[in-house]
Amino acid sequence: MTGQRTRRRKGDDTKRRILEAARCRFSEEGYERTTIRAVATDASIDPSMVMRYFGSKEGLFAAAASFDLHLPDLAVVARTKRGERLARHYLDLWEGGVGGLHILLRAAATNDAAAARVRDIFECQVLPVVAAVEPDAPLTRAGLIASQLLGLAYCRYVLGLPALTRVSQSVLVANLGRTLQRYLHDPIRGA
Repeated sequence: MTGQRTRRRKGDDTKRRILEAARCRFSEEGYERTTIRAVATDASIDPSMVMRYFGSKEGLFAAAASFDLHLPDLAVVARTKRGERLARHYLDLWEGGVGGLHILLRAAATNDAAAARVRDIFECQVLPVVAAVEPDAPLTRAGLIASQLLGLAYCRYVLGLPALTRVSQSVLVANLGRTLQRYLHDPIRGA
């Protein structure tokens, strides 16, 4: 039993090292330029081990870019503070260095699998949170919210626009929060 437990721990450690290396590579080089061989070299293992654990580059990407946004339950937040709470949570995720977000945002523009993963996160994580607090046009509301969150993240964390990188997180939360609040609860025009 001890030998089996040791092998399992060693396997878990190898898998963790592969995922860390993959997250760094995908984040820095994007999906297309990242190779299994480079990830294996970074993880100090043979490329066959990457294939053993993840099956393919697509499988490795899916595992490396898999994460839960852990969005707050907005139903327990005061109605007038929901936009601010959502903005703070999202910026905290980025400031905390959740690698999957950066990987997805960089890759989604050029890779169908990454774009599909972003759409899945939207549908499974963002839409239900919005629908729970505002049943009127939740799909439109969630789409507008996602456009703001992804746009800010792209400009601040991927492009590094000085106009946004120099702004404090508290200023971003206050202003982004106002927009998110409007998208959450104001009437949707033209609907």
